[in-house]
Amino acid sequence: MFDCDADAGPPVARLDGRPETGAMPSSKVWSGSISFGLVNVPVGLYSATEDKSVHFHRYHEEDGGRIRQKRVCEVDGEELATEDIARGYELPDGDTVVMTDADFEGLPVPTLKAITVEAFVPEEQIDPIMFSSSYYLVPDKAGARAYALLRDAIEKAGKTALVKIAIRERERLAAIRVREEILVLETMYWPDEIRPAVDIPESDPKRDEVAAAQALIDQMTVDFDPEQYTDHYREALLEAIEAKAKGREVITPPAPKDDEGGAKVLDLMAALKASVEQAKKTREEPPAEPKKRAPAHPKGEKKAAKSAKPAKTAKTAKSAARKSA
Repeated sequence: MFDCDADAGPPVARLDGRPETGAMPSSKVWSGSISFGLVNVPVGLYSATEDKSVHFHRYHEEDGGRIRQKRVCEVDGEELATEDIARGYELPDGDTVVMTDADFEGLPVPTLKAITVEAFVPEEQIDPIMFSSSYYLVPDKAGARAYALLRDAIEKAGKTALVKIAIRERERLAAIRVREEILVLETMYWPDEIRPAVDIPESDPKRDEVAAAQALIDQMTVDFDPEQYTDHYREALLEAIEAKAKGREVITPPAPKDDEGGAKVLDLMAALKASVEQAKKTREEPPAEPKKRAPAHPKGEKKAAKSAKPAKTAKTAKSAARKSA
């Protein structure tokens, strides 16, 4: 999907999907050291992922002027500068407690420049729902040997290190694991930040239905290859932006209609069996080439296309025959 932000926000994506020049998706976000017993490993923290969604700014449709938000005080209507703005916390009774920089400086943050290893746990015991963001831990030259020691020890033990780290004035729980010969830090949610599961209606499927579903899973099981998955929506959106920037009309083919008006399948067992057969055929057939979007037409060709008479379809031919009869 895309995001629309009237303020500064993330960098605008270029037509090739990469960030604008000057953006550093792998910039250092933290520097300090890993405290492992009496061993300190100096490291830098780098973002391991980047958001490639297409971001938009807001503009006045009539004259193309950029729309920006102003920071205005609702009491006196004065526009404020960034240094004049403080943070506040609204109490349940509606009152607000305003916090200054001095209030934050007095808070205890023991992990401000150190990643403290709290314990080592089996990786399968951590629910993936607790993971938030991923970062690469890169060692300084002076700590390369200690870094390699910690990496190899974690990998051979088959464990994950539970640590605490302070990022952007907030202490976070995190996990350190090994990925492709490098230590990766995964920030985690605290236990009280995980919402309880929602209630769902109870239903007991039949034994043969479970067996058929397992057979379908077996037919669809493959080795995971992330390169096979592409954001087709982002590609189509960038193509539409590029076509409009060059003054061409974007032609979108209509979506195919469902047979019988999209009737729902009521027989669950029949649907499972049909799905298994379809999965077998899909695995036997070679992968089909991705469909190409219809070419965008220049403005000059648009009028010519409208003036051309459409060919008679079978439906129009039948109606003409009825009229003549």
